[in-house]
Amino acid sequence: MTLENTNKTKALIDDLKAVCANNGLGNSSSEFDIITQAFLYKYLNDKFTYQLKKVRPDLANGETWQEDLAKMDENDYRLLELELPSNAAFLYPRHLITNVFNSQNDNDFAKTLDDTLMDISQINNQIFSVTTGGGSKIQLFDRITEFVKDTSLRDDFARAIINKLVRVNFEAIMEEGFDFFSTIFEYLIKDYNNDSGGKYAEYYTPQAVSKVMAAILVPNPTDNVTIYDPSAGSGTLLMHLAHAIGSQKCTVYSQDISQKSSNLLRLNLILNDLVHSIGNVIQGNTITTPYHRENGHLRKFDYIVSNPPFKLDFSDDVDELNKKINQERFFAGIPNVPKKAKSKMAIYSLFLQHIMFSLSGKGKAAVVVPTGFITAQSGIDKKIRQQLVEHKMLAGVVSMPSNIFATTGTNVSIVFFDKANDGRVVLIDASKLGTTVKEGKAQKTLLSEKEEQHIINTFINKEAVADFSIAVDYEEIKAKNYSLSAGQYFEVKIEYVDITAEEFDTRLKSFQSNLDNLFSESKTLEVEIQNNLKSLRYE
Repeated sequence: MTLENTNKTKALIDDLKAVCANNGLGNSSSEFDIITQAFLYKYLNDKFTYQLKKVRPDLANGETWQEDLAKMDENDYRLLELELPSNAAFLYPRHLITNVFNSQNDNDFAKTLDDTLMDISQINNQIFSVTTGGGSKIQLFDRITEFVKDTSLRDDFARAIINKLVRVNFEAIMEEGFDFFSTIFEYLIKDYNNDSGGKYAEYYTPQAVSKVMAAILVPNPTDNVTIYDPSAGSGTLLMHLAHAIGSQKCTVYSQDISQKSSNLLRLNLILNDLVHSIGNVIQGNTITTPYHRENGHLRKFDYIVSNPPFKLDFSDDVDELNKKINQERFFAGIPNVPKKAKSKMAIYSLFLQHIMFSLSGKGKAAVVVPTGFITAQSGIDKKIRQQLVEHKMLAGVVSMPSNIFATTGTNVSIVFFDKANDGRVVLIDASKLGTTVKEGKAQKTLLSEKEEQHIINTFINKEAVADFSIAVDYEEIKAKNYSLSAGQYFEVKIEYVDITAEEFDTRLKSFQSNLDNLFSESKTLEVEIQNNLKSLRYE
């Protein structure tokens, strides 16, 4: 059933893209907002009706249940909200897609559709709004027909949208779970969440990287924990971590400077039964103005995951950071602003320091870094590694294959923190794993499930595998000048083969004979070259 539902859901997304293209909005900046919001409206509509039919089977079994719903006394209808789970939007009969569809021939239908979306946003504002660092609320929906600039085309555009939404029913997929919705989410945003263009470009973390991070961080069941990503993007890492823990066993916290990313994360939380955490989605600058606090201090978290930007021009923030620098939070310092190529400023070093500062007493973290970080011999990177070792909070490093991210050629590693580590640090060189495939114009390396599990099991069990992994203690890392490259700890092996004296003499004579032949050939070439030089004449 999953494949059928996947194809049906992807077909709707493609249909919505076609509507945008037919109205001159294909590949426009507004196409993303239209498609994600129309899809979200459909999802919320079908989840509401699915949950309603579970708590009121008398309504579900009737052929005219929507008409019966509309006839209910308003006070009785509001009591329905108390019976429904709190992880879905509460809708009135006028909001249901079938009822909006039935009014499509009315005048100003575009306004009807937009008003419906605004009404749903307002009614569910407390649950579904994303908060900015300044405390403003970003509502669930926009007036999506207003993206069509020609007002005479808006009614037809609205009709096209509602006709696509009414043709499919998602009620049957509400029990599908994380694997289904992570696939759908990736398909939904694949054309919009990339590294092109903006100052705060967004990267979609590959599923393999997310899976490895979550599985290593949560090898055993846990409950009632907080999880956090200070550069959350669309929330891929958080969703995998929450799935490993259990959506009802954790509370998600996040911050990201991009409003687009924060809206995507909200959608991801809705799809993955984490609505209770939407209030903790913050749009703002984590480095200059970290938002989440507890008892007047920056909040500490049980689990942190992050794929921070590696290179970014944050020169506008440097003066502010230096003025109010928290020596404890940024213990290794603030990177200097280069005279040229400001876009190459290593902002990831600030996120690493912030994450170390934000871990709870027994907290764990996994952070994607450029592989150069693990061997840098000076500067902020080395100071961070020293701190990890001196405070015995380094759990290990996994160096990933090249091109694991199709959007960047930078080699990456995953650094794992664990404040309750037992003293053994796992270093894995997974650079030789994977299969290279073409993704658009770029190459991408894909890990098989078997390879992913090999990395996970080796790390968790702290196994030493020849030319792949090793477990070392903190003193050994100090002796290697704090290098976290697995290859520097691998034992150099020299293989010896027992042979007889006769075999040795035979091999030696063969080597001598080959060497004599090479010397003879060299002399012949030498004479030939000299003769050729003597024959040269100036014309």
